[in-house]
Amino acid sequence: MPELQRLRADHAPAVLAFESANRAYFATSISDRGDAYFDEFTARYDALLAEQEAGVCAFYVLVAEDGSVLGRFNLFDIIEGDTAVLGYRVAQHVTGRGVATATVGELCRLAASRHGLRTLRAATSHQNIASQKVLTKAGFSPDGPAHPSNLGGKQGTWYQRDV
Repeated sequence: MPELQRLRADHAPAVLAFESANRAYFATSISDRGDAYFDEFTARYDALLAEQEAGVCAFYVLVAEDGSVLGRFNLFDIIEGDTAVLGYRVAQHVTGRGVATATVGELCRLAASRHGLRTLRAATSHQNIASQKVLTKAGFSPDGPAHPSNLGGKQGTWYQRDV
């Protein structure tokens, strides 16, 4: 049974493997991270852990029984006791199975119980139909246009959910 775990230093090799294996797949619906992300992975990963330690973000990975990462589920720009931005990505081989919807729902519960948040927001491009479906099934509602700067230059929509 996959388990949602708070991001830790020892997840780094599995996260890098996940990002590398799914890079081309992710680029079909969201902006590519670029070569610099992979070249500077260790420094960037350490920076994420520092942000998490500071309490401005909370990063999670969905870990399979074999230790591989099936998805990343993150809360960004946390405003204590109020809001955060949700972001997520799942491995291509588990798409269409309800993994993203179930895990987004679990993270919504954690957002309230563990992080004291009341509202989550998420932006998705107009082309990313799968993400729109995940957000809707997880209880999010459209909440206005997202600026292309929030979506790698793509037009999109903000979604919101009270938790």
